[in-house]
Amino acid sequence: MQTLPHFISGERRQGQSARFADVFNPALGQVVAQVPLANSDEVKAAVASAQRAFPLWAETSPLKRARVLFKFKELLEQRQQQLAQLISREHGKLVSDALGEVTRGLEVVEFACGIPQLLKGDFTEQVGSGIDSHSMRQPLGVVAGITPFNFPAMVPMWMFPIALACGNCFILKPSERDPSAALFMAELLQEAGLPNGVFSVIHGDKQAVDALLQHPDVAAISFVGSTPIARYIYETGAHYGKRVQALGGAKNHLVVMPDADLDAAVEALIGAAYGSAGERCMAISVAVAVGEVADSLVGKLAQRSRHLQIGMGEDAGAEMGPLVTRQHLDKVCGYIAQGVQEGASLVVDGRYYRHPDYEQGFFLGGSLFDHVTAEMTIYQEEIFGPVLAVVRVPDFEAAVQLINAHPFANGTSIFTRSGAAAREFSHRIQVGMVGINVPIPVPMAFHSFGGWKASLFGDHHMHGPEGVRFYTRMKTVTSRWPDKLAAEFVMPTMK
Repeated sequence: MQTLPHFISGERRQGQSARFADVFNPALGQVVAQVPLANSDEVKAAVASAQRAFPLWAETSPLKRARVLFKFKELLEQRQQQLAQLISREHGKLVSDALGEVTRGLEVVEFACGIPQLLKGDFTEQVGSGIDSHSMRQPLGVVAGITPFNFPAMVPMWMFPIALACGNCFILKPSERDPSAALFMAELLQEAGLPNGVFSVIHGDKQAVDALLQHPDVAAISFVGSTPIARYIYETGAHYGKRVQALGGAKNHLVVMPDADLDAAVEALIGAAYGSAGERCMAISVAVAVGEVADSLVGKLAQRSRHLQIGMGEDAGAEMGPLVTRQHLDKVCGYIAQGVQEGASLVVDGRYYRHPDYEQGFFLGGSLFDHVTAEMTIYQEEIFGPVLAVVRVPDFEAAVQLINAHPFANGTSIFTRSGAAAREFSHRIQVGMVGINVPIPVPMAFHSFGGWKASLFGDHHMHGPEGVRFYTRMKTVTSRWPDKLAAEFVMPTMK
């Protein structure tokens, strides 16, 4: 049985703790590795290594830091297939889907390579008589990222490329369910020339998370995960004086207007609801059928859902893989049972799907509910599985009110041919990311990613310009060079 190590000070280190977690191949339903769960001493060792490395890295010019990231980008492009296969093996998503994940992470690396331009400050000459003023952005120090199982490469790359480019040292605490991608990227960064200690990987559970949250030398925490944990990360980190960005859960809606291209909307919903087995924070889990479109929409969705191609990561023609663990599979099945109990119409039931070649795998077929109401658990809570709920509303106004009333506000979309409806929707909807005839509106790397309300805790969205602001502090310098200076006893003003 392979035991995966931590990565500290540029080397792999076996865990000192006696606690381990199993890593599964979800398609086979078998344990393929074990990962150590760090204790507080191991977290302290990673922080201490980062603290030693920080002064020299922070003093390295932005141009030289960017060159390391350019080299990392080159290496990652050369080995992205290998990384995608690692992700598929431990997460279960298709290799093609994992390659898409790596590509979206690479886009952030490309953005971070422009850090010499992104870190340029402002300058005002003669802000007062003989006085100039300029601003600059400087790194925070040691920062940490706590990342989820569903995107073991992309989400870390939403964080660490910008953090490193800005001059910080970064500690990554990946999900213990699929930790190999983090180690793979750590070794590529080392090969790219990143100094030892600037990037570390610590595996663990709540004990490691709490050690990072409480450590006085960790200046900032980035997190992506469920809303209860995001709230805990935000409140605890703030209590210990840290800067925190904590992205939480989602219940993303896609509104289908009566004038929409129905076939296009159906294909969009199928891919967005069932892709990656629904284990995406940007998955569409609610279809909002407006007016008379509902019956036709449900009929077409049901037909398509029953014929999803399900298989292992490298299976040709597969559209969806297994769920990540047996525990998560059971949780999703529990939500389906609860939906039936609460009165929703289960049009397609995926609970009885068994893959003919991988009977022990954590597979679940696509499930489709109709006549879901806002009071139901399957509407209120994030299921994080291949379950799509259809809510019927009479008109556009009811669709907007439905979405705006939900506590989650991560992403939403509308499918329509009406420019007026699309503009009104994007203007009035209280959600962080909006798509117009785009089912999964994930912003590009040079914009920023984040939701509203219970989907985000903290002031900053992730990557893009917001990432640069999060991982730096502003400093403003006001200067003059007089021949002589007399004491002033009133509030200084610029004359």
